[in-house]
Amino acid sequence: MIVNVDRETLAVIQNPDLRAYAARYVDIYDDFMASVRATGIEIDPNDYAAETKEHFERLQQQQAQFRNDGKSIVANAISPACVACQQGLGSATFFISLKCHRSCFYCFNPNQEGYEHFSANQRNLPEEMEQIRRSGQRLQQVALTGGEPLLHKEEAVEFFRAASEKFPDAYTRLYTTGDQLTPDLVHELREAGLDEIRFSIRMHDLEKGHRHTFDRIALAKDHIPSVMVEMPILPGTLDAMKEVLVTLDRLGAESINLLEFCYPLNQAEAYNQRGFKVKARPFRVLYNYWYAGGLPIARSELECLELVTFAIEAGLKMGVHYCSLENKHTGQIYQQNFGRRLSPRYYFSPKDYFLKTAKVFGADVRTARKALRRSHTDRRLFDETGNCLELHVRQIEALKGLSVEVALSYNVMETRDDGTFLRELKVDLVHPESFDIERDV
Repeated sequence: MIVNVDRETLAVIQNPDLRAYAARYVDIYDDFMASVRATGIEIDPNDYAAETKEHFERLQQQQAQFRNDGKSIVANAISPACVACQQGLGSATFFISLKCHRSCFYCFNPNQEGYEHFSANQRNLPEEMEQIRRSGQRLQQVALTGGEPLLHKEEAVEFFRAASEKFPDAYTRLYTTGDQLTPDLVHELREAGLDEIRFSIRMHDLEKGHRHTFDRIALAKDHIPSVMVEMPILPGTLDAMKEVLVTLDRLGAESINLLEFCYPLNQAEAYNQRGFKVKARPFRVLYNYWYAGGLPIARSELECLELVTFAIEAGLKMGVHYCSLENKHTGQIYQQNFGRRLSPRYYFSPKDYFLKTAKVFGADVRTARKALRRSHTDRRLFDETGNCLELHVRQIEALKGLSVEVALSYNVMETRDDGTFLRELKVDLVHPESFDIERDV
């Protein structure tokens, strides 16, 4: 069993050296949360762990598909692009510009690097794809997003035509509001090689706006092989979302991605007015993730899980996929960590793709070292530096029966201007007696 080390659980660590070491990361997390509060948003004091566990158990009984260590949950079908997203290899997402005709209060595009420039200027995507092709990289998944990509109709069609020519085996998809979609344009997009179109539905639109999007979905069904919806689930919209799911199923949509609703670190007033609060602990492992979506909002996950259950119980035919914020981060961690040549003490975790090792501190070092030697552990699997003994996570079993506390260390590889470095992000507490590598790491 793993004990997540935070301000409350820090006090249960008996070893003073380990407690002091772990306190550094607790301080970093607390400082981060203080900076979040400084933006003006409220933090939900509840973690809803009991409710979340209850939903998970119910979905397991209903035989929902649990993917990516429970970060992704599926009823019926899932897009092949979502499967590829888990590791992110062979996938690339492009935008022509970040220009958009809508002003969604939860939009995270302003967080994108170069937002002001790309809101007014366009990229030459066929040229960018040609550079990728010449580099020898073979893309299996190619997507076009925005802004609103169909504000650039000719460029969007040319993008998919170029993608089909340069990467003929790639699965292509388009993200759009659908507002600009016409019968002629959807025909051109299909002729250019578009395989999948993903519509977004805004729950704060009036019924007329929803009908408009449903009409565009019906239009796309006549041309595009895979038509689906991807949208954040705002807390408090559960009943309305059930009606959306029923309507989409009737229209023949292939699937819907239910995204964990996020706070983009701006528009705090809009969130406060609606009663939205950031999750008590927004990241299990704090890091500078590439995905610019922001921080998860409390109770969004609960409603996503309830909607997956509803889809199963209502017998809907379309796929319903809950995509948590953490699910969106795993592709980055996989790409940074997979296949690295490191000390044999490091373990590439199949659960979350972090590089993990175990550490023993202070007075526990001598006891642990003796136990490892008695178990005839390969010397390369443990090493002592200062008051710390580092060992492979599989060697934790050799410490069972001892009064020893172990730190489980989470790490990523980072490439910087001056080289490649292993960076530790977090430590959790492990008691050897209750540790199970298959379950915990």
